[in-house]
Amino acid sequence: MGFLFYSDSKPLMFTQLYFWIFFAVVLIFYSAIYKNKALRNAYLFFISLFFYYKSGGYFFSLLIFSTIVDYFLGKLIYKSDKKLNKKIFLSLSIIVNLGVLSYFKYSYFFADVFNSVFDTDFYVVNLLAQWTNNITGSNFNIYKIILPVGISFYTFQTISYTFDVYRNKVKPVKNIIDFGFYVSFFPQLVAGPIVRAADFVPQLYKDYKLTKEQMGMAIFLILNGLIKKMFISDFISINFVDRVFDSPLSYSGFENLMAVYGYSAQIYCDFSGYTDIAIGVALLLGFHLPLNFNSPYKAVNIRDFWRRWHISLSSWLKDYLYIPLGGNRKGKIRTGINLLITMLIGGLWHGANWRFVIWGGIHGIAIIINKLWNKINPFKTKSNGLSRFISIFVTFHFVTFAWIFFRAKSMIVVKNIFSQMFNNFHFDLVPQMILSYKTIFAIMLFAFIVHWLPVKVKSFYKQAFIKLPVYLKVLVTVIIVIILYQVKSSQLQPFIYFQF
Repeated sequence: MGFLFYSDSKPLMFTQLYFWIFFAVVLIFYSAIYKNKALRNAYLFFISLFFYYKSGGYFFSLLIFSTIVDYFLGKLIYKSDKKLNKKIFLSLSIIVNLGVLSYFKYSYFFADVFNSVFDTDFYVVNLLAQWTNNITGSNFNIYKIILPVGISFYTFQTISYTFDVYRNKVKPVKNIIDFGFYVSFFPQLVAGPIVRAADFVPQLYKDYKLTKEQMGMAIFLILNGLIKKMFISDFISINFVDRVFDSPLSYSGFENLMAVYGYSAQIYCDFSGYTDIAIGVALLLGFHLPLNFNSPYKAVNIRDFWRRWHISLSSWLKDYLYIPLGGNRKGKIRTGINLLITMLIGGLWHGANWRFVIWGGIHGIAIIINKLWNKINPFKTKSNGLSRFISIFVTFHFVTFAWIFFRAKSMIVVKNIFSQMFNNFHFDLVPQMILSYKTIFAIMLFAFIVHWLPVKVKSFYKQAFIKLPVYLKVLVTVIIVIILYQVKSSQLQPFIYFQF
């Protein structure tokens, strides 16, 4: 019965065989009840709670708390006749959700900032652990706050729900079980994409439908995601990128440079790999999740990058932060300020560290400069293949070098990486180093080549797989799974965005 309880060593992760056994069992029971929509939704809601418990332990109680709070506040917003009351209930939803998120994610950060500014010595106490110890006599560490898995994702998701009810874009969900299912749907629960109620809630009341083409697409996405994560991301992370970022002074400038390129490939394959699997698993259950990545390193400018990278977050920030701040409706200076605030908060959303704020600020400043450049650019009407290549090249390298602030564990590491690249490159040893890392560099090159393939080529091999007879799909799947588990690391490699 041990499989029913949370274990750090056996989380329900897409890269673990344990998850696929779990999912197979889920599908067996699902096949018996999927025609009854109420029973189907309730079943998947409780399965999702179990999934979250297995992924994050008893923090599933926070998920239940958010579900209850926003379900009833959504009802109150919808039923209120007065605009003021609607605003009060919406504000309460935002305060409660961001309050919980801030407590678990930013307590140490805010305390450090306050102590630095006012020369105080405040320290953070885990009040929940303290209360639990007082009530039950337990011995939880009251000086450590653990970040619940996926809290940033489902918090933004529930806020978008109350916002959309307030804006009359969606009606309240019929019952709390259905709402709980929307909030906790397990494929996208811990790392997105962030799903809007207007997109997902209507699916709760539709009949299950899965065509042969959709099933082929789902399997293709799952395999594609596993290849991205296990064959590319995990391999270059364990064998190269992590080692260099952990100790940049132990490696040459060339190795540091290649590790930066490697991380650019790693984070994309890791995060988009998770999204591919999540969309595929959801599709097998009859639900459609939104596109979250669209070949972001093909972007021709930084604004285009954010239309392609983590689309559900960038669109969320635009609709629920940038536009309420005033968007571009209050003049050029205010537009620039709104853009910068949005990107700074977007950076802070990723982590409670100044590095993420700097990373967000770099992107914010770049977006402002890009908007100004577009108005004065004398070459914008002379677009051709060469200018497009240059635009993609510059954008990719800007994004890649900004990742250094995102990945490094401290600003000292950032400094050391740049120092090695500019002062200790060792050009004479480059051929030798390429041979030494030939397997890793080959996988990195493979990742970028596939990423930059034309849409027509990607569509061709995707459709070719979808149209394969069932027995060939099974054969291809088995071969890929065997290969992936041959290269799989013995160490547990969580998805990068689990920490956010």
